[in-house]
Amino acid sequence: MTSADVKKYLVVFFITALIFFTAISLANSISDKKLEEIRAIEDRVAIDILSSETQFSLLAESSCDAVNTPLLSEELSSLGNKLAFAEEERGSKDPEVRSLKKSYSLLLIKDYLLMKRISEKCKINPVSILYFYSNEGECGDCEREGYVLTHLQKKYPQLRIYAFDYHLPLSAVKTLIVVKKVENDLPALVINEKQYYGFQSVEDIEKAVPALAVLASSTPTGTE
Repeated sequence: MTSADVKKYLVVFFITALIFFTAISLANSISDKKLEEIRAIEDRVAIDILSSETQFSLLAESSCDAVNTPLLSEELSSLGNKLAFAEEERGSKDPEVRSLKKSYSLLLIKDYLLMKRISEKCKINPVSILYFYSNEGECGDCEREGYVLTHLQKKYPQLRIYAFDYHLPLSAVKTLIVVKKVENDLPALVINEKQYYGFQSVEDIEKAVPALAVLASSTPTGTE
């Protein structure tokens, strides 16, 4: 091998190494940026959780005149959307995502119990659906069911939908599953204390919840 060949190979080696390390640095930079974005979301979610906790206390002591306010329900929905984004970015098994999901699930349960207390105090019948799903790949219809419930919530803003990861390692969720007698046959809905298994269409749910017709009649024109 001549001196010229050695120089040529060295030049190729250094150019290749430069490209390789540039690519690695760029990938790390993108990864760090994504991580910063997720952390910013986590910070906002943490503030939302604290805000929601405070609202729970305020609503629990409020008069019946304030019961129909959708503020807390809207905040929980917004919080759920942020968690869905974080879960999509980092995966459902990410420790930080799981921690946030646990906090969110506790808020959902507290909201459900709060509405039961308010319904007894104010003699009203809130319309709610408990939805149990799984992200572990064995629930082929869970994503479709999620779209149906999202559509229903937009159609009936006063409808309260509580979505829980069936396999989330959280004692409160496990207790809820036992209390509501929900089997591991997902997706699963609990409507008026009755369990529904497998995919339920919009029409199926509207038939199972006659009270939705009342909500529809009380929804202002143009609200969807």
